[in-house]
Amino acid sequence: MEQEEMRRKIRETVHRTKEDCPLVPSITNTVTINLVANAQLAAGGSAAMVYLPDEGEGMAAAGSAFYINMGTLMPFYAETLPRTARALQEHKRPWVLDPVGIGIGSLRKGLLQCFRALPPSIVRGNASEIIALANLWGLGDGRTKDGVRGVDATDSVKSARSAAENLAKFIHGAVAVSGEQDLVTDGQVTVMSEGGSVLFTKITGAGCSLGGVTAVYAAETSPFIAALTAVQAYNLAGSRAEKRAAGPGTFEKYFLDALYKASPEDIAANPFQLI
Repeated sequence: MEQEEMRRKIRETVHRTKEDCPLVPSITNTVTINLVANAQLAAGGSAAMVYLPDEGEGMAAAGSAFYINMGTLMPFYAETLPRTARALQEHKRPWVLDPVGIGIGSLRKGLLQCFRALPPSIVRGNASEIIALANLWGLGDGRTKDGVRGVDATDSVKSARSAAENLAKFIHGAVAVSGEQDLVTDGQVTVMSEGGSVLFTKITGAGCSLGGVTAVYAAETSPFIAALTAVQAYNLAGSRAEKRAAGPGTFEKYFLDALYKASPEDIAANPFQLI
């Protein structure tokens, strides 16, 4: 797929999303739930946050796509997440997995292992999380620089390319790796998107909300175009917000405004390169 074809599909995706306002439920990090919901709304989706097993199953059927973030696990998620993933598979709904905190605790590890048999359409994470998930699923080379430090990356985005491409091929979908530049791949085509802001690292929920917005776009298009559209939108909105912000507090406010106001043409025109 050529760049111009990708840009055309990005424009179409953003336009359809704003027209359709797809319902995209989330099971997400309680620390970042407000930003996730607000970003989904700003991008043109409709948000719903769920917790319990029957809620997950019901909203998997009712929604157009779904977002699962592993950030703050509750004990009952041991039942909620597998039941929700099975329901998503049964109803053929696209969904996004964010393996936040991979390597912390046995519950998280077990659930992430469970998802290997119930794979998402898109995986979004930082470089260390993507490498760690590929290794957990037996798709990596077992090597990282230092691994995951809590929820932070210690590996570079480029070092995660092989793991991301292997994961994308395995799930027959797409993987997005967040960092100074963002990598998006379907296992065959890999691109790097530019822009964004260092202030993303100074607020809580930038990556989590990106996962939620990726799920919104996944309701309207293919996994690869959904992931690329979300990354493009974030890099554009982040760049614009940074120019107005005095610091992290105002950055978050201006970021949501910029995401809301971003046109399909502007999102598609944000710089990215095939690598």
